Amino acid sequence: MSVALFLSVFLIAACGLIYELIAGTLASYLLGDSVLQFSTIIGSYLFAMGIGSWLSRFLDRALVARFVAIELMVGLVGGFSSALLFLGFAYGHAFRFELYTVVIAIGILVGLEIPLLMRILKDRFQFRDLVSHVLTFDYLGALGASLLFPLILVPKLGLVRSAMLFGIVNAVVALWSTFLFSSQLVRTVSLRLASAAVLIALGCGMAFAKYITVAAENNIYADEVIFARDTHYQRIVLTKWKDDIRLFLSSHLQFSSRDEYRYHEALVHPGLAAVPGARRVLVLGGGDGLAVREILKYPSVQSITLVDLDPEMTRLFSTHPLLTPLNGGSLKNPRVKVINADAFVWLQQDSGLFYDFAVVDFPDPTNYSLGKLYTTTFYRLLARHLTPHALMAVQSTSPLFARQTYWCIVETLKQAGLEVYPYHAYVPAFGEWGFVLAGTEPYRPPTKLPPGLRFLTPRTLPELFEFPSDMTPVPAEPNRLNDQVLVRYYDQEWSVITH
Repeated sequence: MSVALFLSVFLIAACGLIYELIAGTLASYLLGDSVLQFSTIIGSYLFAMGIGSWLSRFLDRALVARFVAIELMVGLVGGFSSALLFLGFAYGHAFRFELYTVVIAIGILVGLEIPLLMRILKDRFQFRDLVSHVLTFDYLGALGASLLFPLILVPKLGLVRSAMLFGIVNAVVALWSTFLFSSQLVRTVSLRLASAAVLIALGCGMAFAKYITVAAENNIYADEVIFARDTHYQRIVLTKWKDDIRLFLSSHLQFSSRDEYRYHEALVHPGLAAVPGARRVLVLGGGDGLAVREILKYPSVQSITLVDLDPEMTRLFSTHPLLTPLNGGSLKNPRVKVINADAFVWLQQDSGLFYDFAVVDFPDPTNYSLGKLYTTTFYRLLARHLTPHALMAVQSTSPLFARQTYWCIVETLKQAGLEVYPYHAYVPAFGEWGFVLAGTEPYRPPTKLPPGLRFLTPRTLPELFEFPSDMTPVPAEPNRLNDQVLVRYYDQEWSVITH
């Protein structure tokens, strides 16, 4: 009996933390700025748990029946929380209100659980043993959930199914409790029927989870969703309309197949063509292999090292029949070595080759995890891996729509001790887009480019380095590891555009 009781504590603790993690992850996918989303959601959730614990003092009769009812409500609300929030974002106009309403509702219910269970068990154990055992299993449940969530649940089940699975766990605990405490229940049959009904509802939700996600994403994205997957690091979505394939990472557009050549030619060739005889090239990010495709146009390049965090990205763009034609099978080229690692950590640990050219092709700095890859620390670290005549090319968001963000990146490279050469190109899917070349020696635009380019020519290339008055420099602080002003600039400027 004791083992079963404390196993219940373990399970309900795990469920409570899973719902909190799902809400935070989903909000960071859809709203960006993961630190803000997780901080406010954790704070709201703990506050709501405090309310629930306080409210538990007013429940003084039929405690077991009330505990079972609360478990069923947690299972229903928590289990369907991810689906409701996805649909609310896709079809509603008050997502933040819906998000925090759901978080607070779950928090209040979860806050009721442990105080009620401790009052139910107070006659079976001495108080000190009861408290120590309940809290021990509560914390163990939280630990188990925190490990299970990123390693198994998100990559294997996704957010919608993960929430429903743990809703089922809550409902099972409710049903189980009707047997453990049957002597203290009056309406045992009705509670078991209610538990069965919740289990059936959540089971159906599990079975139709894919259709719920597809319905939401088909409304979020303008075109048909042809691929969607949660990985350890992000949500990957591919859409297709006629011959246009688009990649979204955590809801942010990464490329459109109709015009990505403009972006990738501008990213690679102004720098690489200016390093005669470059042999070794480093690509950080760029797991789609499109920058690598452009680099492979240089016969002198003997090796390309691609470092991308997400193995699912590089696997997808190495094998998917719609995607490998886009990058020309570049990730399977014998000159290319793919490493799945955090670029920041990899640069700190790698003491091997020096590179003649580096491409820094990370997603925009929407959160602090990405923002660290745009810091003075990161750029100094990268510079130590380059040969004396090398250049690095950094994608740097839009100098038109996020002007201060762009010039912050330029200033950060300057503060890292590098000579900087800002430039921009028009990419229809994005608008005006910015890049920066950086190195330790003066830069001269190349007079010769590889054959077969669709956008750049030796004549038009110098024009990229000219900025009209609405994109000229504005004051900006450098982005440092201990003070990531870049993420704040980015959030302020792009939120104006998106809202």
